[in-house]
Amino acid sequence: MVVCDRDFYRNGSLFMNSTGNNPNIHPEWQPEYFGNVIVVNGKAWPYMVVQRRKYRFRIINTSNARFFRFYLSNGLSFIHIGSDSAYLDRPTLSKSTLVAPSEISDVIIDFSKSKSNSAVLANDVVYPFPSGDPVNDANSKVMKFIIKKQRVDDPAHIPKWLIKYSSPNLSTASRTRYISMYEYTSPSNEPTHLFINGLSFDAPVTEFPKVGSSEIWYVINLTEDNHPLHVHLGLFKVLEQTKLLDFDKFKDCMANKNNAERCNVHKHARGKKLDVTKHERGWKNVFKMWPDYATKIYVRFSYIHTNASYPFDATKDPGYVYHCHILDHEDNVMMRPFKLVN
Repeated sequence: MVVCDRDFYRNGSLFMNSTGNNPNIHPEWQPEYFGNVIVVNGKAWPYMVVQRRKYRFRIINTSNARFFRFYLSNGLSFIHIGSDSAYLDRPTLSKSTLVAPSEISDVIIDFSKSKSNSAVLANDVVYPFPSGDPVNDANSKVMKFIIKKQRVDDPAHIPKWLIKYSSPNLSTASRTRYISMYEYTSPSNEPTHLFINGLSFDAPVTEFPKVGSSEIWYVINLTEDNHPLHVHLGLFKVLEQTKLLDFDKFKDCMANKNNAERCNVHKHARGKKLDVTKHERGWKNVFKMWPDYATKIYVRFSYIHTNASYPFDATKDPGYVYHCHILDHEDNVMMRPFKLVN
C-alpha cells in the first residue's frame, strides 16, 4: 500500500501551490506540503473487498511531509512482522502505528476477528508533526475495507519467531558521531532552509565511515519538527531517545559553536527517555527524530544478516547520503553526503 496526500485540479491533475512562504527568497519552496486527498496505490480514498482471513500489507508513506498514525475503525489490531527492509525478531501487536515519510510498516490484519462488515483505515495525527493542526474529515480517512460476511478457511500461520539478526555490539563501534539538525528562519520567523551540522549539501564531505564498520551516532534535533532520518546503504538500531535539558541554553551554544561536544551535549541529554515502540526495535532504514531530543543510534555499514561486507565496491563515487526524508526539507537542504572508505 503506497499512501500519500495530494491535492487536485478539477480535471484530475495534481495541484501544488506554486508560491513559497518566503517568495523573495525562494519563489516556490514551502517548508512542508500537505494535501487533503489521501491516495492509496494511485486512487483517492479507495476500498478493498476482503475475506475473513489474514492479509499481509506492506504500508509505505510516500507523502512529502505528512505523518500518518494509522488505526482501524473497528478496533482490529496490527500484527507487526517487519519495519522498513528487515523483519522483527517476533511479531508484536498494536492498535495504531505512526509512520513517517518513507517509513514502511509491514503488518498482518486478521479480518476474521472483525465484529463488523466494514472497517476504515483512519489517521488521527496532527500535521506538521508533532505540533501542527488536527486532521479534518477528509484527511483523517485513508481507505475502506469491505469485509465479506461468510467465514472462510484460513490455514495461514504466523510464526512465534521470525528472523533473529545479530544484536548491536557497542564495543565494536569504530567511532562516535554527532549529527545536529538545524532550521533557519527569516525575520518574520518563516523557515528559509534547513542544514545538518550547520552545513549545506554542497559543503565538502565530513563523514568517512569504513566499509564493514559500525558507528554510534547521536542525532540532535534542534528544530520544532520531527525529522525522519534516512541513512543510505547503512541500517541502524535505535538505542535511546533522551530529552535535552536547558534546551534553549544548549541551542544558543550550538548556534555559536556548532559543536555538540563543546556544548556539553551529554550534560544536557539527561532528561526524559522515550521508549522505542516494540515494532520499531528492529533494524531500520528510517526513524523519527523528536524535537528537543538526542537520539542514539547504532549504524552498521555491512549486511545485518551475515555481517559480511557488500559484494560491490561501496567506496566508488559519488558516494551516499543521509538526510531528513520530509521531501521539502531534504530539497532545501537537510541532506549531507558521506563517503565510504576501506
